[in-house]
Amino acid sequence: MGGDPSSARAHDGVLSTEINHAVGEDAVLVHRTFADADALVDYFFTTATRHLAALTRIATPQTHLVRGIDIPPRAREAISVKGVPVTFGHWMYGYVKNDYRQPDPATAIHVTAKWTCAPGDHLDELKYWWQRVGTDANTLEEGLLRDEAYQVPGEDALIIHETFADSAELKFHLTKGTAARYKKNIDRIAAPEVYFFRGPVAWTIRTYSKFMHLPATYSSLGSHHTRPGESYSDGTTS
Repeated sequence: MGGDPSSARAHDGVLSTEINHAVGEDAVLVHRTFADADALVDYFFTTATRHLAALTRIATPQTHLVRGIDIPPRAREAISVKGVPVTFGHWMYGYVKNDYRQPDPATAIHVTAKWTCAPGDHLDELKYWWQRVGTDANTLEEGLLRDEAYQVPGEDALIIHETFADSAELKFHLTKGTAARYKKNIDRIAAPEVYFFRGPVAWTIRTYSKFMHLPATYSSLGSHHTRPGESYSDGTTS
């Protein structure tokens, strides 16, 4: 749920919060990192509940993408009972470069997407091709700093999360890198439902993504707060 960063800042279990303005839309993209499942549950039953009525009077949540190593039933229930659209993703594989150091917020671009299989038995194949993307990029694309895949329970779908050092690295990935290399293989068996870009994405990339038929939403960095310490999800800051 939304709310200002100061409310989340007072909650010990919230490690970071971003409330970013969607480019060209009357909307915001909210990103939060929780210390663990208990912190998420406590937040949604306290802070999020207090702000729910005020938020829903002026806006409607389109989707929540929630990813983690393992999301227990109590955490899934804490969000689901709010009546918001939500997709959960359990970590399958991935890598993080630079010993988990946080990338430069002034240039880094975070990309989170949900890919859903076409009718038929394609989930294992989709896992294979996205693993090829990440495996090859680990050596071929120095600026792809983070690449992770999460399986959506109960669906033939994956959540993909990538972090790029800057807009130039993202452009290379989409036009000449592993995304371009395996695009036809992935498009043959699956389609993207949503694509969220957080960070200073160049207008040329926004234009190019239209040619790639990505259902993309772009956001610039707005109000944000990161708690100093060891947040491996967003990168360590100490």
